[in-house]
Amino acid sequence: MSSEIKYNWGKDFVLIDLGNRIETRIRILFWAEFLFTYGMASIFLLQSLPLGKHWMHWSTGLGAAILYLLAAYRFLSRMYFREKILIEKDHLTLLQQTFLRRKVQHYDWKYVGPLHYVGKDSKTDHPLKGKNFDYFGFETHEHLIQNLHQDGSLYFNYEGFPVRFAKGVYSWHAEEIVRMMKLYMGDVLQLGAEWAYMMQEHEWDDNLNN
Repeated sequence: MSSEIKYNWGKDFVLIDLGNRIETRIRILFWAEFLFTYGMASIFLLQSLPLGKHWMHWSTGLGAAILYLLAAYRFLSRMYFREKILIEKDHLTLLQQTFLRRKVQHYDWKYVGPLHYVGKDSKTDHPLKGKNFDYFGFETHEHLIQNLHQDGSLYFNYEGFPVRFAKGVYSWHAEEIVRMMKLYMGDVLQLGAEWAYMMQEHEWDDNLNN
């Protein structure tokens, strides 16, 4: 499961493969949830044995089976989540793929609004942030929850409705993606006002490094 962003240039399209962009600590959380649910299901299964004629045994066994399936489905769907962006002259296509499901959405460029960078959704700082007595790591925990439920770093409005995508993409990756899209689409690709500042800041950093 690679996190490298790949650009495939075809004759009439550009395919951007965002790969699998799940952070290591988020993967650990997914593993923890899977093992916890698996353990609970095992307890229910043991409680249901031996399966007799009593309906409680069969109900507990059925509940255990459902928990096993739920744990496996959620774990595999999250761990194997991938995104691709297909750019063509007339359409923008977003592809999201999990272990069992593939979602494809087509958008006509004529109705696609300016592309914006959201990044990490803003959050309220925890009262214990920066305090020496934040022993339980509430601030770190809140950042983890934020990363876990992030919807996507890029968005545009399509016929009045927001469309978010590019989950786990940071600003420097987003700039690279936009440059590639701009190379192919030219002025057809509209950008939000924040991109001028972001690109300027990146170029300024490059000049300082040189």
